[in-house]
Amino acid sequence: MRMAKRNPVLVGLDVGTYKVGVVVAEVSDGSVEITGIGTAASNGLRKGTVVNIDAAVEDIRRAVEEAELMAGCEIRSVIAGASGSHLKGVNSHGVVAVRSREVTSNDVERVIEAARAVALPTDCEILHVLPQDFVVDEQDGIREPVGITGVRLEARVHIITGSVGSGQNLIKCCNRAGLRVQDVLGGPLAASEAVLTPEEKELGVALIDIGAGTTETVVVHAGAIRHTGVLPIGGGHLTNDLAAALRTPFSEAETLKKRHGSAVAATAPADVMVEVAGLGGRPPQRLSRRALAEVLEMRAEEILRLARRDIDRAGCGGLLTSGVVLTGGSAALAGITDLAERVFRAPVRLGVPQELTGLVDAVASPMYSTAVGLVLHGLKQHGQPSAYRTGSMLQPFGRVGHRVVEWLRDFF
Repeated sequence: MRMAKRNPVLVGLDVGTYKVGVVVAEVSDGSVEITGIGTAASNGLRKGTVVNIDAAVEDIRRAVEEAELMAGCEIRSVIAGASGSHLKGVNSHGVVAVRSREVTSNDVERVIEAARAVALPTDCEILHVLPQDFVVDEQDGIREPVGITGVRLEARVHIITGSVGSGQNLIKCCNRAGLRVQDVLGGPLAASEAVLTPEEKELGVALIDIGAGTTETVVVHAGAIRHTGVLPIGGGHLTNDLAAALRTPFSEAETLKKRHGSAVAATAPADVMVEVAGLGGRPPQRLSRRALAEVLEMRAEEILRLARRDIDRAGCGGLLTSGVVLTGGSAALAGITDLAERVFRAPVRLGVPQELTGLVDAVASPMYSTAVGLVLHGLKQHGQPSAYRTGSMLQPFGRVGHRVVEWLRDFF
């Protein structure tokens, strides 16, 4: 099958615990048109980490083939999302002397290199170095320091690290599926690209991406990432609770959660009954939707409270002027935004991909936020002048953290 499109094509690949999602987009005049999507059940991952190479490869192939049929093109390279509890975020600080009394791009790179000099375990590496702001002499809050006169340059950055093995396994799976990995982006950053507005990023907002195996938190304030965190708990725990409480198969519990579940028991009807399949040939039972919601509400509230505690511990609880945005497949659970408003005591909305054309309705779901965000990230890389590329797009892990100056343009 030959590539039928004249315009450049970008492909986002989100490999999750329950689902592999592929989004194909055509780039035209700086805008993104969604031309194809593909999904497949994920059998090779647990909590965002590859546990079965062969199964993960087959899952990726199925999702890619579905997207190829819809988009009418052959997919050869992807922008992949890295997720899982191995991802860590930390703030750092660097200082250098300005060599020519006027800050140059070389000075910016040197100060970022100084800031990224943090101690890491041997099995971890830096994935992203995200500038927050700069200080020239004693003038702080500077977003673009190049050209400013001074003798001392400081940088505040947010560093995201990940497991070397997890990254290599993700790339290995893609390669075995016949795909070249064009770039790798941390899943929390990808989702924030797709669902947060510029105004929210400026005023301060928390993004909570509730996946199947993990829940990822991101705080953005003054246009920069202030905190990222990953909790080893997600929507799969909701399904497990239902399966255990109702003594029903996991697949049946997942269906009940999606069709009849609610995160707020008080609003679920007590007089509407649903049939629940029994285990091992036992006869089905009938339960009210409120009884289902009572099981789900406890775990959903626990996830949200852990996310709030993660944000508060990072000292970012006072930065959420715009409130909270929920995304990820489990954010589609009915009533969860109302529950989040109760937990965070702040306005909460559901985050879905924005500012797209093409198959907009097909991706208008929180489950596609990361895949669409990967495409939008690729668009920024595609449209940037070569002077702002300080690292190779062909080396996703390891050198990806060195692309410093382009992140200035991405987040400021």
